[in-house]
Amino acid sequence: MAALGKIRSRGVTLIIIIGIGLFAFIAEEAFRSCDSTRNSQRQQIGEVLGESISYEEFAKLVDEAQDAMKLMGQDNLTDDQLNQLRDQVWQSYVQYKLIENECDKLGLTVTDNEMQNVLNEGTNQMLLSTPFVNRQTGRFDANQLKQFLAQYNQMKTSNPEAREQYESIYKYWNYVEKSLRQQLLIQKYNGLLAHCFLSNPVEAKMSFKDENEESQIQLAAYPYNSVQDSKVKITESDMKAKYDEMKPRFQQIIESRDIKYIDVQITPSAADRAALLKQFKGYAQKLSEASDPTDIVRKSTSLVAYLGIPVGKEAFPTDIAAKLDSMSVGQTLGPVENKQDNTLNVIKLVAKQQLPDSVQFRAIQVGGTTPDEAHQRADSIVKALNGGADFATLAKKYGQEGSEQWLTSRQYEYTNTMDNDTKNYLNTLMTAAPKEVKNVKLTQGNIILQVLDRRNMVDKFTAAVIKHTIDYSKDTRSAIYNKFSSFVSANQTPESIEKNAAKSGYQYQEAKDVTTAQHNVAGVRSTRDALKWLFEAKEGQVSPMYECGNNGDNLLLVVCTKIHPAGYRGLDDPQVRDMVKAEVMRDKKAEVLIAKAKGAKSIAAAKAKGATVQTVNQVTFAAPVFVQATGASEPALSGAVSATKAGQFSSHPVKGLAGVYQFQIMKKAMNGAKFNETAQEAKERQKAMQYAGNFMNELYIKGKVVDNRYLFF
Repeated sequence: MAALGKIRSRGVTLIIIIGIGLFAFIAEEAFRSCDSTRNSQRQQIGEVLGESISYEEFAKLVDEAQDAMKLMGQDNLTDDQLNQLRDQVWQSYVQYKLIENECDKLGLTVTDNEMQNVLNEGTNQMLLSTPFVNRQTGRFDANQLKQFLAQYNQMKTSNPEAREQYESIYKYWNYVEKSLRQQLLIQKYNGLLAHCFLSNPVEAKMSFKDENEESQIQLAAYPYNSVQDSKVKITESDMKAKYDEMKPRFQQIIESRDIKYIDVQITPSAADRAALLKQFKGYAQKLSEASDPTDIVRKSTSLVAYLGIPVGKEAFPTDIAAKLDSMSVGQTLGPVENKQDNTLNVIKLVAKQQLPDSVQFRAIQVGGTTPDEAHQRADSIVKALNGGADFATLAKKYGQEGSEQWLTSRQYEYTNTMDNDTKNYLNTLMTAAPKEVKNVKLTQGNIILQVLDRRNMVDKFTAAVIKHTIDYSKDTRSAIYNKFSSFVSANQTPESIEKNAAKSGYQYQEAKDVTTAQHNVAGVRSTRDALKWLFEAKEGQVSPMYECGNNGDNLLLVVCTKIHPAGYRGLDDPQVRDMVKAEVMRDKKAEVLIAKAKGAKSIAAAKAKGATVQTVNQVTFAAPVFVQATGASEPALSGAVSATKAGQFSSHPVKGLAGVYQFQIMKKAMNGAKFNETAQEAKERQKAMQYAGNFMNELYIKGKVVDNRYLFF
């Protein structure tokens, strides 16, 4: 009872303790939930129509596109090419999502029958990039596809060795099929939109008249530059009124930022260049004396591998290929600097031969328990073939097809390494005469070759090339790094950086309207961290120093000078203010010049008021008049001329883009063009479609697209 009384006496305290515990438990769960949500958001590449796409989902789409490019022979993409591919995948994804949403509202779909019709027709460009093209017709062959799919299902269980190749083609087909369905849906939507724009015979006749009724005029021009800017008074209310009128022009759909920056590129010093030149003179001496340059090129770690076999000029870098024709066999050239790729080069031409670009041959591989046994067996096969034995029959005896096949230069010229067996094999194929049987000895066996045909004889070169980038030394990098690092440490405000940059030998540059859609900052490679920093920074904030560029050969400092959020830019924006001021200035000058022209009833009277007079021919409503006196094209003048009868003088001065104008119609008549109603109607429909061509931009804005790719790539 005493214990119970003690608990009751402290009841309030216990309730508070229990309440705090419960709140802590609930808060912990809420924090975990929020943290989980934030982690999920951090993995989002972007958002379309409120639907997010994760990094994994987008990466899968990119991988599919990259695998498709590999199957088409486009492998080993550069960073720029990979960025371009990601952009294409993102744009295709966004476009399809936006149009798919519109199609869902309209009930538009692509049916299986429509897909089958496209496959049967076989002319779609996407289908022509597949392996299922009939060589005779040049069209996609749906039967070949069916055969492949049937074989694919069999290969999955019966032939594990062929499974990988079939799997890659199967994935590629799935990619093509999906892309084709999306393409057809987009085409269907565009087609529906196109048929919303109609033309008729009345419109066709009017537009034909607008294009072909030509006027000859006497033109009196009062250029705006004849009024001095200092004579024009512009008030803030004028600026505000014009801004309100022009405001739709200043809408931006994504956030952008203005920056100032210092980009320091680390370059080789004079001492670095001298040391490399000395090294290359040594390479040149060694190559000129060597009978086999293989080890010299390998030890030099040249950017160009030495294969030791003849290859076409296109297999060499362009600067090397350009010198081969002028060199004699045995000559060593260099050191030669190439400023375009910033390299030093030494070249030795070992051999030059006329050889086929492609060879048709057949082969029998010969093995044995030992190399000697294989050699003896190969000798007997060669003897039999030379005695008249059938090649295919002998091949089948040794479990091979012995079928005809082609070898082209591109299949081997671009490799970086090649063993002696491969060199021996290729040299034999390239130099053997047609119908000649060759016995090629390999390390572990033999291969019997018979060349059947040689095509496209070209010059091929065996050349040893030592190519090295003219690079900076560690000491040079340290000196440049330490100097700039000290500058950054000593200047931590925008004002200090601007004041001291030039004194320290740095160029303080500016870039406007940087967006997250860009892949780098200030055109410098590998600046993703700087881009991420920029779009988290506040105005006036100074970044840390970034090591970026190619292999860290740039040092970058960024200042965020202005943030332009999505929406309408205000009149306080310098670029907007300059545009608005120019328009107000034009309006004010037009008022002055219109008042000056008022009262003129003829070209002579206009000239007396100071106008510049000229004759202008072939003025039509459909094309703006180019006025030499003001150096501008004037659409308003074309409209006014079209509305004025022959012989009349313009009763009201015309306000143009570069001046005020008055004119006299001297002659007005149709030119000799013939009217084609059907063609003219089609032309007008096409014009209407062009005017509506920015519908995707409208869908993009309404779709509230969010692009966070810069956080990941």
